[in-house]
Amino acid sequence: MTVVNQTEPAAKPFAVFSTRHFGYAWACGLLWHLCRWGVAFLGTYLVNDMTGSPRMVQLAGTVLYAPLLLGGVLGGVISDRFDRLVTVRVQLLALIPLTVVIGVLVNSDRLEVWMLYVYMFLVGIGWVTDMTSRRALVFDLVGEARLDSAMAMESLSLSMGMVLGALIGGYAVDAVGIGASYFCIAGFLLLALAALAPVTTPATTRRTASKHPVHDLVEGVRMLRTNRPLVGILGVTVIANFFLFAYFPIIPVLAEDLDASAFLVGLLLAGTGIGMMVGSLIFARLQPRRRGVVYLVGLFAALALVVPFALSSQYGLALALIIGSGIGSGFFGSTQSTLAVAAVPEEARGRALGLLSMAIGGLPVGMYALGELAEQIGPSRALAFNALAGIAVLTVWIWRHREVVDMTA
Repeated sequence: MTVVNQTEPAAKPFAVFSTRHFGYAWACGLLWHLCRWGVAFLGTYLVNDMTGSPRMVQLAGTVLYAPLLLGGVLGGVISDRFDRLVTVRVQLLALIPLTVVIGVLVNSDRLEVWMLYVYMFLVGIGWVTDMTSRRALVFDLVGEARLDSAMAMESLSLSMGMVLGALIGGYAVDAVGIGASYFCIAGFLLLALAALAPVTTPATTRRTASKHPVHDLVEGVRMLRTNRPLVGILGVTVIANFFLFAYFPIIPVLAEDLDASAFLVGLLLAGTGIGMMVGSLIFARLQPRRRGVVYLVGLFAALALVVPFALSSQYGLALALIIGSGIGSGFFGSTQSTLAVAAVPEEARGRALGLLSMAIGGLPVGMYALGELAEQIGPSRALAFNALAGIAVLTVWIWRHREVVDMTA
């Protein structure tokens, strides 16, 4: 593992880029997040255009994130047992031709909704790989001293990818059409693969196979019974994804009442990412010691601002509110992975991130539930009600798991 300065000042958040190979792994992550959010935008926009149903639009998001719920622990076991770098490269190689096929089907007018759902499910499997293998590889590369900075930069790459994916997706739909937009996504995936070319796996973290994979799987699940801080973190993550982040697919539906073009719809979706970028940079600059407090305050603020966003009838106000909510999400995202790995031994990091990805798997369930509610009472009221319910549930959870508040650097 790379040796780093243990007394590095917190005021130099970008110093982590001087760590060998971190910049390449970060660039790969940025391009991957751009593609994932581009796929999310294009998929929901296309389903809304094909069906006009909030339920079907939310279902597109559900299948995209379902692998997190279904395969998180297994992905963590793979991360802990196999070469993480190879695993990430394989998933990128698999997604590039699949994305090209979707673009061809769109251009030839042969795409059916179910085909798009299958493709989005496979992209979701790629996210499980990124969450459990590439992020764990980042920990291997940077060491403990720069972990906070690295995770803040990871959160920054996610938010930048969200912004660029939504904006490029919206612009490309207007400029070249949806089919060609998928070809652009395939090109960015190829660049992500190329970014990893100079990276090598740290020798001290190469995988071993001393135990059976089933044993590792059981040990990962056992942590849910024995590690109370980890359980607290995972519970907060479930709440955040079920009640907060579930609104992403429904934005094209909400934007219909705001008279927005495809590009402006993309900008509205990018608003969350813009806010997250700001929040991540503030966290990286300050590196507050009380991570648990930052984690929770960011989530409470993000949920609270979604309520007026959902009820807004003016595009400019809606954009400002979603950016504000994104700042809170940036604080939340900058601390989430760090808290999870800090709660477990080093050899269990992959499994902890696998459990975290399963907690994020609350997102597809929340998306489907929000879609059903929107079908009954309308998207705006459904989203506002969902956010208020999230605040209430989060309050109860923290009252029962106060150890999360006390987690520090």
